[in-house]
Amino acid sequence: MKINVGVFFGGVSCEHEISCLSANQVMNALNRDKYNVIPVYISKNSDFYTGEALFDLANYADLDKLCTTCEKIVLYKDGNTVYLKAVNGMFKKAQNIDVAYLSMHGTNGEDGAIQGMMEMLKLPYTSSDVLGSAVGQDKAVMKQIFECEGIPMVDHFYFYCHDFDKDVEGYKKKAKKIGYPLICKPANLGSSVGIEIIHNEDEFVDKIHEAMQYDFKLVIERMITNLKEVNISVMGSIFEARTSAIEEVMKNDELLSYKDKYLGGSKSGKTKMPSKPVKGSKGMASTSRKVPADITEKQQKLIEETALKIFKVLNASGVVRIDFMIDKDTEEVYANEINSIPGSLAFYLWKEKGIEFDEECDIMIDEALKRYRKKEKKTYSFDTNILKNYGRK
Repeated sequence: MKINVGVFFGGVSCEHEISCLSANQVMNALNRDKYNVIPVYISKNSDFYTGEALFDLANYADLDKLCTTCEKIVLYKDGNTVYLKAVNGMFKKAQNIDVAYLSMHGTNGEDGAIQGMMEMLKLPYTSSDVLGSAVGQDKAVMKQIFECEGIPMVDHFYFYCHDFDKDVEGYKKKAKKIGYPLICKPANLGSSVGIEIIHNEDEFVDKIHEAMQYDFKLVIERMITNLKEVNISVMGSIFEARTSAIEEVMKNDELLSYKDKYLGGSKSGKTKMPSKPVKGSKGMASTSRKVPADITEKQQKLIEETALKIFKVLNASGVVRIDFMIDKDTEEVYANEINSIPGSLAFYLWKEKGIEFDEECDIMIDEALKRYRKKEKKTYSFDTNILKNYGRK
């Protein structure tokens, strides 16, 4: 019997379109002999849709029109089964889902929101759980945990945006202590959205205000000027995990931009797509990279060991990508951040280890089901009702 896989994507996020790219890669890669693939598109208005049109990336050029060609749906639980049901009743019968394949990035996708929904529905899902997702999405909280665990990071500080104008001079002093240039990041976004480079004190206030439009909290960190960016993926769970090949990411500007990542900023070194490619942009696969990375054996071992430690410390699951920075002047390695649902699901790093994209999808679904079964063996509630005698004398 085939497994019904609901592929969830879209959402209220700056990375909405990137999520659509990743989801189409997944839907093309899933083995139709093993799975019934059910697209579940979440619009920028947080409405849920399904339909055949969602399988063709060419239809996403006009998102409003796309929604009109699909069926608006709701999710509900009946007994131990989760169903999709059309709002207008066009379905002949409700469609059940056995497992949710989460292909959402950024807000509501990687921050624990959609994971919390899956937990409430008791629907197995492919990603880190609520805590692992939330901590991985919030760079400020993540760095605090890294610090407690002795994971190497560049010097940094963070603040809430509403506090900034109350103590501009105080934050300038903190910045001066670290030293310019600095990187300013929204704490809860990805895909290089909202990131600013602050070259000197004259730019400090204006750049901070630019970044404020994207988040309530910002992270300021020392910028490594002679930088080598390397990424590694980890797959599995807290019980057992493995590492992928390590890539060295190339960039066209001072910072690996949204354009570099998703709009094909470089013409060289592009990674090939899975055996069933999608039309149009190749997502993270279009980024110029060198695999394996040009690093020493000592650096490789440190990155692999640190990545596995981060994966376990943050209670991660499924497939994640962990980004590192190497200061080429000192050869020091620093952990940067974790992406709990990475663009293109980092398939290009697993391919180097002999794992094709369809196999990676199989592993993630299997891992989601195994993790669900482990949870079902734990006690989360009691059959007794302490309120049954409430009000009685």
